[in-house]
Amino acid sequence: MVDRPNKPSALATTPGLPPQAQVTISHGNARVTAALPTGESVVVLLHGATVISWKDASGDEKLWLSEAAHLDGSKAVRGGIPLVFPVFGAGSNGEKTKDLPQHGFARNARWEFLGKSTSEGDSANVVKLDFGLSSESLADEYQKAWPYRFGLLYSVTLTRESLTTTIVITNDGDEPFEFQTLLHTYFRVKDISQVSIDGFDGAPYIDQLANRAAKTHAGAITFDGELDSIYTPAGGPKQEVTLSEGGRRRVRLVRDNLEDVVVWNPHVAKAAGMADFAPKDGWRNMVCIEAGSVRGWQRLDKGDAFEGAQTIHL
Repeated sequence: MVDRPNKPSALATTPGLPPQAQVTISHGNARVTAALPTGESVVVLLHGATVISWKDASGDEKLWLSEAAHLDGSKAVRGGIPLVFPVFGAGSNGEKTKDLPQHGFARNARWEFLGKSTSEGDSANVVKLDFGLSSESLADEYQKAWPYRFGLLYSVTLTRESLTTTIVITNDGDEPFEFQTLLHTYFRVKDISQVSIDGFDGAPYIDQLANRAAKTHAGAITFDGELDSIYTPAGGPKQEVTLSEGGRRRVRLVRDNLEDVVVWNPHVAKAAGMADFAPKDGWRNMVCIEAGSVRGWQRLDKGDAFEGAQTIHL
């Protein structure tokens, strides 16, 4: 990818135009912030193209970010929306992925900011940020561990009432490859014991805390201990997933071409064992609802592309 070391620190509006979304590049070209005139904002770290903040017009943060998260590019971010690619579990595809880290390398790689765009006629209420990663830009260790040619285009679209994240994966080489991908979203909540998640009634799922036992879910998901399961909603990607707290709906998640949803909360013991999880009782204030394709494998032949997305509505 083209390196542009002298990129401007801010992409400003033209004088005389109505208010528009503002995009700022900061922290030594390491973060991209977009803000709508009405106050909504999103911050994306170029390390991993990780969304680390999403706030509504009142400044209320919607995502959970660990106080001990590494934001200097030294490791994957604990919190926000890390990207999983090309594998969900380390070594889960045998020899093809045995040398890859847990959740793959996309969340550990430096992405390129490709620019912003706005919807014509609605530049005050919508802004889209595009980020790119290619096999050529990977660290040598990752190229050796997964020697396929690919391109990733990741788009983050902010509106007044929603956030959409879209991943496009292309096979730019001659050899086919298989992959998994996931949008590992950490939601901020006030009290996990008051949280319920709907959209999984009748859904088959894999219980990762019970030796990946295959089960079927009934009713809403609630929390009284650690939970780590991969659900495939019976209604397909069109099946909405809703997060409620204290009986009040907080967010509505809509998926596009992503069949699976991982729901995770580490509870006491797992949180205590993670060095970058802070505060240690932070499990009370977060829940992961992760749209993706991880129960099986997507195959891309030469020149093929895969696109998946989630939209989170407030």
